[in-house]
Amino acid sequence: MTLLYTSDAERGRIWRAIFAAEAADVAFVDPSDPHDPAMVRYLAAWNPSADLIATLPALDVLFSIGAGIDQFDMARLPPHVRVVRMIEPGIRQGMVEYVTMAVLALHRNLIDHGIAQREGRWNPIKLVPAGQRRVGVMGLGNLGQAVLEGLASFGFALSGWSRSAHAIDGVTCHAGEAALPAFLSSCDILICLLPLTPETRGILCRGRLAQLPSGASLINVGRGGHLVEQDLLSLLDEGHMSGAVLDVFDPEPLPAGHAFWTHPRIIMTPHIASMTRADSAARALIANIRRHESGQPMEGEVARGRGY
Repeated sequence: MTLLYTSDAERGRIWRAIFAAEAADVAFVDPSDPHDPAMVRYLAAWNPSADLIATLPALDVLFSIGAGIDQFDMARLPPHVRVVRMIEPGIRQGMVEYVTMAVLALHRNLIDHGIAQREGRWNPIKLVPAGQRRVGVMGLGNLGQAVLEGLASFGFALSGWSRSAHAIDGVTCHAGEAALPAFLSSCDILICLLPLTPETRGILCRGRLAQLPSGASLINVGRGGHLVEQDLLSLLDEGHMSGAVLDVFDPEPLPAGHAFWTHPRIIMTPHIASMTRADSAARALIANIRRHESGQPMEGEVARGRGY
């Protein structure tokens, strides 16, 4: 019998029932269970300690219970351990819902209307048709493509940028560093869904955000480390950018007194854009364990050298 271990007790009850019903040959165990660490081949966790990893000599695969893997210290993982990020319908659907909400809020000028309301001003703003609003996504992986698919029905002019080339129906795709200025200059609303790597840390800096058209806005649902905070604040205060919807920060929680809390042109949420759904995540784990045991590629496996 193969063991899947998790230190996430919150999901334990749901995962235990699903594994018992649908993958009885894979024993699901958590910290309260007696188990032989030498039998554990799979670990599902958010950020396991090096001490925990050291107790699992047979570990083959580390599954992230979230869409990202930047929380892992790759240097402290044994080189043979494969790393897999979570791809499951709950994360995808949650992200599509959140980004759609944020895009429509910016498209329909809710930041300006909110400011007018607080100031007691009646301030109608002329509507811009969706077909004249250019929306761009940085990061064309599973979530980026799902977001673009969700936005397509509104008629926005859609574009995307990533390190490697993609072809997506109805989306103008850009690839590589050289294409970034042309992409940014065509985005009225910019959405960041990049993985956080040494290359993408700080990518949302003044030099790049200033390449957006005047009056553009930002949605950051990638990681807080993508954004140079003071650069965004400066561009908002100067009027080059009109607003931002931010769900991720560095650090989290955002410290008391931070300028984002009270800035009139920033909408904040506490890293809730999408969350792993326990039932569909369990089935995604089962499917990936089956792939691994049959020698097939696992969905969401990370190239450790690239960090995504």
